[in-house]
Amino acid sequence: MNEKISTVRKWWLVFFMGVVSATGPLSMDMYLPGLPEMQRAFHSSASTLQLSITFCLIGLAVGQLIVGPISDRIGRRVPLVVGFGLYAVTSLMLIFTTNIYLFIGIRLIQGLAGSTGQVLSRAVARDLFNGHELTKFYAMLMAVNGAFPIIAPIIGGALLSIVQWQGIFVLLFVIGILVMVGVLCTLPETLKVTNNEVLTLGQTFKGLGAMFGKRQFILIALTQGLIFGALFSYISASSFVFQTYFHMTVGQFSLLYAINGLGIILGNNLPGYLPEQIKDSDILNGGLIGGMFAGVLLVGSLLLRPMAILVIIPLFIVVFCVGVVNTVATSMAMSLGGRTNAGAASAVLGLLMNIIGALASPLAGIMGTQSYAPLAWLIFGFEFLGLILFQLTRFEAKSSNYVDR
Repeated sequence: MNEKISTVRKWWLVFFMGVVSATGPLSMDMYLPGLPEMQRAFHSSASTLQLSITFCLIGLAVGQLIVGPISDRIGRRVPLVVGFGLYAVTSLMLIFTTNIYLFIGIRLIQGLAGSTGQVLSRAVARDLFNGHELTKFYAMLMAVNGAFPIIAPIIGGALLSIVQWQGIFVLLFVIGILVMVGVLCTLPETLKVTNNEVLTLGQTFKGLGAMFGKRQFILIALTQGLIFGALFSYISASSFVFQTYFHMTVGQFSLLYAINGLGIILGNNLPGYLPEQIKDSDILNGGLIGGMFAGVLLVGSLLLRPMAILVIIPLFIVVFCVGVVNTVATSMAMSLGGRTNAGAASAVLGLLMNIIGALASPLAGIMGTQSYAPLAWLIFGFEFLGLILFQLTRFEAKSSNYVDR
């Protein structure tokens, strides 16, 4: 679709696709303030309960790998409607679950359903935009997406003051229904499917093979995935670190989480406001260096007397830099992936981000609530590896045909 899009239409797309893409992360962010209460309700350990985050992330990753290539064949609209219908159903099931292992299993299915929003919001943007316009749209899209992690824990904390943790999943059920209706009523098909061949498994997933064969695309996707490992280490451990280790209240933690969500929004927006003369690769490199610096500060704070402020400031820098990296790496990778395989490219991005995040989540809680050392070292390690890998990516770019904005 190449026709010019009106300003009003563009802003509606930014808002609505931001909501669509946020439903997966909302599945985690909304209930973070309730994790300590849920731990008591399920009579489980912190690491066992954190598996509900891990399995949701696995669902988000695997689901994107399925939905993305299928959407390249049949369009974006039908998978969105089916996905959000399933998302609403699983949210309803979680309300009545009393067994921790059944809860974890349903969270896997909820992640599979929520993956449709993440993978197809990126694909829809690639259907509609190119070049710097694509980067600007991703910046706006991710800023809207980033607003929901700010709102989510505040809403979650407010709900927990009047209802039990099940109330959070009632709200997720309502969100799933509203998004499904919104897709049906306001989102036209953005991919003009002209292929009349019978839909076969091999043809459907051929685009995935093409993506894995693009070395520079994979290097950028892996770089972004590693940085998301740092982000999910923070997401999975933050409620225990601040509420149990540093003795914050639910309200204080929700406020802190909201401030860090604002940091992600600021980072998401920054690339869209920088002059076009500044290359995407330079912006991405700066974000990686900033995140690495914050990781060093976190590890260094372990040598000092435990103080919340020594953790809060570096974490804000980390999430700000994650926002910068997310916008630019997504734009670069999706441009390399091409328009015809936008769903497959988006699926590979989502796969790597969520699989690495899923591996990081339980590791961040291996010392329970006795220390934040695993969180500090994980963030440092992921930022370090991401920075090193991107230097290899830049070296590869010198001999490739990629045109850096």
